[in-house]
Amino acid sequence: MGDMVSTPTVIVDVDILDRNIAAMADAVQANGLALRPHIKTHKIVEIARKQIAAGATGLTVATIGEAEVFADPSGAAVDDLFIAYPLWLTRSSAARLVAASEHARISFGVDSVEGVRNAGARLGDAARRFEVLIEVDSGHHRSGVHPDGVTGIAAAADDAGLHVAGVFTFPGHSYGVGQADSAAHDEAKSLRKASRLLAESGVPVKVRSGGSTPTALLSDGGALTELRPGVYVFGDAQQWELGRTEPSDIALTVLATVISQSDGPERRIVLDAGSKVLGADRPGYASGFGRLIDYPDARVTGLSEHHATVEFPGDAKLPVRGSRVRVVPNHVCTVLNLVDEVAVAKGGLIVDVWRVAARGRNN
Repeated sequence: MGDMVSTPTVIVDVDILDRNIAAMADAVQANGLALRPHIKTHKIVEIARKQIAAGATGLTVATIGEAEVFADPSGAAVDDLFIAYPLWLTRSSAARLVAASEHARISFGVDSVEGVRNAGARLGDAARRFEVLIEVDSGHHRSGVHPDGVTGIAAAADDAGLHVAGVFTFPGHSYGVGQADSAAHDEAKSLRKASRLLAESGVPVKVRSGGSTPTALLSDGGALTELRPGVYVFGDAQQWELGRTEPSDIALTVLATVISQSDGPERRIVLDAGSKVLGADRPGYASGFGRLIDYPDARVTGLSEHHATVEFPGDAKLPVRGSRVRVVPNHVCTVLNLVDEVAVAKGGLIVDVWRVAARGRNN
C-alpha cells in the first residue's frame, strides 16, 4: 500500500468484508433464523447497507445515539432498529428516542420493574409506539434478569403502557476458550424458560433474540427467532485465538510502521500504533494485545499510547525499520470508536474512505 498511506491507518479489505457478511447471512438463514447484526462493531453506514442488502431484517444498536445515526433518512435510513440495552430514560433521552422513532420502528431492552416504570413515565403517550424486549441473564452475569423474573417485569411494562414483544440475551460468557458450546446451550435454556413463563402468564412471545459472534453458528434455531452478532463482519485477534475465525477471514487490520528494532536477546520491534488506535483490551485467554496477520508467531506484548511492542520467536526474521505490517487488534469494536474514518482496500489498493458515522455516539 506504499508510503502514500500514513500510519497508523485502519484498513478494511472490502472483499473479505463482503464474504463475511454473505457467509453469516447464509448460515443464519439456513438455520431458520432472522439476522439483526449489531452495528456497535463497525458504526459505518456503508457496512450497514451491505448487511441489509444481504438479508438482515433490521439492525441492533447499543445506544440512542447510534439509533439516531442509522435511522436518519439522509444516511443509512434503516427502518427497524433494536437498542439491545436496558435503557434508563431521562427527559432528554426520551425525547430523542421519540424523535428517532419518527423515522424507524425502534424497540429497546428492559430488565427491571423500575426501568419500565421510568420508561413509561418519561415516554408518556408515546410509550405505545415502542416494543420492549426483556433482557435475560443467560450466564454472562452483566445486565439482565433471571428467567424467573420476567413475568413481573412484563406486568409492570403493560401497566406503564409498553408492549412486551419478547426476550433477549447476550451469551457473553462464550468469550473464553472452549466456552462457546456451553454458552449457546445456556442461551437456549434461558430464553426457552423465560418465553414459557411469559406465555403462561398471558404474554405472547414474538421475539427470542440472542447470539454473539462465537455462538452465532451454534445457536439453537428452535429456541431463538433472531441473532445479533457484530464482530463477524471484521473478525479480530480474540476470534482468531478462540478458533472462531481464520486469519484469511479477518477483514480489518491496522497498518503500522516499524519505528524501532532490537535483534538482541529480546527479539522485538516497535510499531507506531499504540492503544489510541488498537485499543487496550486483553482478556485473560489472549496471548498478547494483538497479532500480526503476516507474522502469526509474533505477539504484541506491550502497548503505550503511540507504541506497540511486538516480540518474535528466536528463529524469525524481523521486519526492518520503515517497513509496514498489519496488526489485528484484540477487540475490533473499540478500534472503530477511536478513529474518524477507515481506508477501504480492494486487491491491495486503497479505493475508498468510509466515515465512522456513529463514532462517539455513546449515549
